Amino acid sequence: MYPKVEYPEKSYQKFDTSFCNFTFDYPEYAQFEQDKFFFQDKPVHPCWFDINFEDFNGALHCSYIPIDDRAHYDKLIEDSFTMVEEHNRKANYRKEEYISNQHGVGGLYFSLGGEVATNMQFILTDTTDHFFRASLYFNAKVAPDSIRPIFDFVKEDVDKLIETFEWQ
Repeated sequence: MYPKVEYPEKSYQKFDTSFCNFTFDYPEYAQFEQDKFFFQDKPVHPCWFDINFEDFNGALHCSYIPIDDRAHYDKLIEDSFTMVEEHNRKANYRKEEYISNQHGVGGLYFSLGGEVATNMQFILTDTTDHFFRASLYFNAKVAPDSIRPIFDFVKEDVDKLIETFEWQ
């Protein structure tokens, strides 16, 4: 038996801070929390944060890194693929798709299936100056059939984030 889930009404607020070089819309039922620590150190950039979905016991972990040069960009892409590949051991499938929005922001969206820690990861970049990476995690034992309705609900909000994402 699984507990009944109450889904909040869809409404959005603007993410716009002085320490990040972008804006986007995210759900009003979610809470923004800036990262203060990365293990024992400070985060690499002040624009590392979580969007917490407390009602669903999950979070979208987000990080931003300014791109130094082409070699740095290539390394960021390589690291992103490495992080996705860590989940391949438990994944039933993996799908990669190019994403873009009306603001000229592009990137890659990774879908993973099965009993994986994260079913969704994505990157957004302009390939020269800005690199944003995010992954969705739920703080529970992964059971794809029971988490699917919640994942689908939150995915709509992540899709809205991607659709409205804009570099400043």
